[in-house]
Amino acid sequence: MGSERMEMRKRQMSVPQETADCTTGQHEVGNRASNACCFCWCCCCSCSCLTVRNQEDERARRASYELRTEGLPTCEESPTPTLEEVNAWAQSFDKLMVTPAGRNIFREFLRTEFSEENMLFWMACEELKQEVNKSVIEEKARLIYEDYISILSPKEVSLDSRVREVINRNMLEPSQHTFDDAQLQIYTLMHRDSYPRFMNSALYKDLLQSLSEKSIEA
Repeated sequence: MGSERMEMRKRQMSVPQETADCTTGQHEVGNRASNACCFCWCCCCSCSCLTVRNQEDERARRASYELRTEGLPTCEESPTPTLEEVNAWAQSFDKLMVTPAGRNIFREFLRTEFSEENMLFWMACEELKQEVNKSVIEEKARLIYEDYISILSPKEVSLDSRVREVINRNMLEPSQHTFDDAQLQIYTLMHRDSYPRFMNSALYKDLLQSLSEKSIEA
């Protein structure tokens, strides 16, 4: 009888302990669930923040581009390019740049890459080379410097320090060739960087396909 009472007491004492263990286990599960929810919420919050930040960066980029292109000259007048001309553009960058139609379509592509100022600078340098009047040369050189060389300009082109030093010396006595080194550097940049992407762009391929279809119909 005494042993039976002892056994019953042991069982009664073990029940609260089991209940406490069960409660502790449930509490731990609850904490894990809470932490999981917290983790998910943090992830969602982070994703939302990144999305908002990306949208803000894109808006800032577009605003900067609109500021740079404000008041830019319109495209050159040129006839519709022929199929032979468009095919020739794929042979070399020089053949693209030698025709007004080629420059116009390439400039349109550069606009999509937010680098239209490279073409505009190159064209301004070409125009400067045609001038013979000293006062006109000085005025155009000043405008080119302010528009494309000055670090304060929103249309500043990318030039290395050596070329900038050459320009600054040349500006003491401007001539038709004040920006020759800079023009060559920008021409090389467009050739190596933008031209290959232009040849693979939908803009070029669509134009080529359209002219090819018209040629077949004719």
